[in-house]
Amino acid sequence: MVWSRLLRRERRTPKLPLPGPCWAQRHTLRTQRLLLYTPETELDVVAAMAAGSDPEAQHWLGRPEDTVLDERVREAVLALRPGDPDALRSSRVAQLLLSRPFTPRPDESEVLVAVRLDDGRYAGATTLHLDSGQAGGWLAPHSRGQGLGTELFRAALHLGHAHLGLPTVNAGHEPTNTASARALTAAGFLPTPGPPRHTLSDGREISATWLTHTSPTPPTHCRATTPPTPNP
Repeated sequence: MVWSRLLRRERRTPKLPLPGPCWAQRHTLRTQRLLLYTPETELDVVAAMAAGSDPEAQHWLGRPEDTVLDERVREAVLALRPGDPDALRSSRVAQLLLSRPFTPRPDESEVLVAVRLDDGRYAGATTLHLDSGQAGGWLAPHSRGQGLGTELFRAALHLGHAHLGLPTVNAGHEPTNTASARALTAAGFLPTPGPPRHTLSDGREISATWLTHTSPTPPTHCRATTPPTPNP
């Protein structure tokens, strides 16, 4: 991520970090309306969690271990623009979290935080488990109902197939979660057999619908995941 360069097309256009090449377990993707990247600092991590911490999101996610409980903190973090130094300097919380670099942990799951291109705010996050190829994602309240979920899951597919070398990417949702169903289908996922019940992290057992997507071309690895060439 090239954080020293800022994009400003006109006076009201937000400052945004420009995506650079993937490197050292860090990925960068861009869709029509979202910039997605591996978290750089703890601020990015907290923002990703805050986007899915409200009661509506947690009803579907059931991940209490990854939530920001204080509503005021959630709203303050999601109002920040990660590429705008003036806004970040005005927040003590942002300054503290910015001082803590985030180091991706290998062999677990990839997390990409999403930023809106129109106003520069944190928009949500997508995750992809390396072992199972299971994708997930959520949007902040201010980014729901605008079709961004489709872009989020398309980014998860691109991450899996073109960056991580996964031939298939899987996803699941509760049958009554129509927003996730529409977004996953529009992104290109197709129905696949799976267990009818699923237990969330908070212990709730729910009905489950499963989907999958197979790469139409041979999957590839980007620079962030390409194994080093052995010495002859």
